[in-house]
Amino acid sequence: MNSQAAKNQRDVKRSVEEQFGQVAANYSASPVHAAGAELARMVDLAELAGSECILDAGCGPGHTAFTFAPNVRQVIAVDLAAAMLEQGHRLATERGIANIDFRRADVEALPFAGAAFDVIATRYSAHHWPNPQAALAEFHRVLRPDAGRLLLADVISFSEPVIDTHLQTVELLRDPSHVRDHTTEQWLATMAAAGFTAEVAYTWDLRLDFTSWVGRMATPPSVVAMIRDILTAAPAEVKSALRIEPDCSFTLRCALISAAFR
Repeated sequence: MNSQAAKNQRDVKRSVEEQFGQVAANYSASPVHAAGAELARMVDLAELAGSECILDAGCGPGHTAFTFAPNVRQVIAVDLAAAMLEQGHRLATERGIANIDFRRADVEALPFAGAAFDVIATRYSAHHWPNPQAALAEFHRVLRPDAGRLLLADVISFSEPVIDTHLQTVELLRDPSHVRDHTTEQWLATMAAAGFTAEVAYTWDLRLDFTSWVGRMATPPSVVAMIRDILTAAPAEVKSALRIEPDCSFTLRCALISAAFR
């Protein structure tokens, strides 16, 4: 990697810390992040016995970690944003959950020994990673090779360029730390290159109320107006794919991908 590319990646990660440091409390209370049928699906796919050590990669305020905690020995939850980890600590204390260890760490350079985890779960985080290949390589390194399981849940983009461009544009305007929503085909290929056999285990639609969506990230009013203009003026194929409503609320496609060692 050249020095400019490395600097760009550092800038993205700094943006993640800054953006989510300011709005961490909003995410701790967000229904989109605190609930969802995919959480139970992730636990089911993990096929837990109760003795596992789980990594929640890009944990935010810990909603995925909280879902796994009653079913395993330990959850280690990592995130770049210290404010998110503080929210996770607070919620865990309030709920009396004692088997989650919140730590600040970069998913692309994990501070753990090889084969340290039985399961890695990551949810609504991967679109912030500047180098997903590096993250997957780290996951491959720290997962148990005999029975380790990777569960990745995130927003999924479209193969059609016009739809993809509109989606990435509004995502980036709303949240400058956004990197990219990938297609399922891209994820499956990238996971295969990292040494995993992967499949799409579950898909769902995620409706986003526009006012709540921009409010959660504290998007500036001038930028909110730009996003509204883009969604309102979008071509018919974009409006249909994103199910854009008169108030600019819209619906995203999401997928849960389950992967294991080849």
